[in-house]
Amino acid sequence: MGSIADELTSILGPGKVLRDEATLAVYAVDQAPVVDYRLPAAVVLAESIDDVQATVKACAARNVPLVPRGAGTGVSGGAHASDGCIVLGLERMNRILKINADDETAVVEPGVINADLNDAAAAHGLMFAPDPASFRISTIGGNVATNAGGLRCAKYGVTRDSVLALDVVLADGSLLHTGHQTFKGVAGYDLTGLFVGSEGTLGIVVGATVRLKYLPREVHTIAAFYPDFRQAAAGVLAVGKARVQPAIMELLDGGSLAQLDELHGSDLASRGAALLLVQTDGFGAAAEADVVRKVLAAGGAVVTTETSAEAEQLVELRRNSRGVEVDDEYRVGEDVAVPRSRLVDYVAALEALAEVHDVSLKVVAHAGDGNLHPTFWIDRVNDVVDAGALRRLNTALDASIVAALEMGGTITGEHGVGQYKLRWLGLEQPEPLRQLQRRVKDLFDPSGILNPGKAI
Repeated sequence: MGSIADELTSILGPGKVLRDEATLAVYAVDQAPVVDYRLPAAVVLAESIDDVQATVKACAARNVPLVPRGAGTGVSGGAHASDGCIVLGLERMNRILKINADDETAVVEPGVINADLNDAAAAHGLMFAPDPASFRISTIGGNVATNAGGLRCAKYGVTRDSVLALDVVLADGSLLHTGHQTFKGVAGYDLTGLFVGSEGTLGIVVGATVRLKYLPREVHTIAAFYPDFRQAAAGVLAVGKARVQPAIMELLDGGSLAQLDELHGSDLASRGAALLLVQTDGFGAAAEADVVRKVLAAGGAVVTTETSAEAEQLVELRRNSRGVEVDDEYRVGEDVAVPRSRLVDYVAALEALAEVHDVSLKVVAHAGDGNLHPTFWIDRVNDVVDAGALRRLNTALDASIVAALEMGGTITGEHGVGQYKLRWLGLEQPEPLRQLQRRVKDLFDPSGILNPGKAI
């Protein structure tokens, strides 16, 4: 009997099965720190549901692990290869099958780029609301797999809130359709919601019916500079107390502003030690923006007085503030969430941890829903860092997770558990809960071939 790669080549053809060393290395990892580097046996680039089913059936017969992959933009190791696995790339399945403007829905293949769906929907005055920072390159399938969030989450929700139905290939190669075409539907268990965020461990998403939202005709963007980050975090709560619901509320600390200045030649850090970006949208955008400006100014911010090109540009810079560096053992960006009422407390805890453990810190946050992305790092010279510095970094990182959980938070707001965050999952979820999840996994994937060692 030949290898699994030989069998798949025979079934699918050589153009869909790649085995050269350079390709294997690229598809072995996503953008997360590498816990255990492994090369796949081969990479399959599926072009149809039939290709996916044939690949799954062949792997199931040989008990070969399968790692589904979109664009590889994940930052938790959800697409890292397992030893001897097949990485199943879905990027070639990139057709927008239907946009129904009257029903405000779209049917797409998993490899459709988030931004491409939004461009197509915009022609109908609609949008796909989830907008992760990687929206220009990440796929809808990847967004579904991780229940991705983004800047607009505070108003429009995460990916799960926009998914109506899924087509999923199960671990035996069979095809399952879940969900409905309607906005409402409560018949039976919510299997669609179960698959969203399951990181490819229960099945492989090969199609999605998603709900679209109205593309706002009016948007107002406000930039508010503060003398310190904690005061800016307090501004987030003040907007909430004014009962205004912005579409976007993004918070950047002084370290993030300095980094943007270095990259773009701006002078943001000289204008404040923290920046709060607020965007209102819809027909009431102007009235809401007026309330927000008054509230933030009363809290000590220097606020832009009208919708400005600069403020809108700052939102775009914020979208790109993650991705200028890649996480590794010396620099780790996190994805915790805390109740909004604890934002100020958690920022204070982060600053204290960075000082105690002598590590550098910068923080950006989707402040509207309490989702923070603190980044801890240590300096290295000629790629050399002493073991003590690495211990300090990891101690600070662990302590930041514990602090978030003690405040009623979570270890991941939108990036997923993947492989990297498994070390902390037991801190948030007690063993009875994890055991129940393992039983669900066993039901859908009794041989454990789908993305093993991830998510649970």
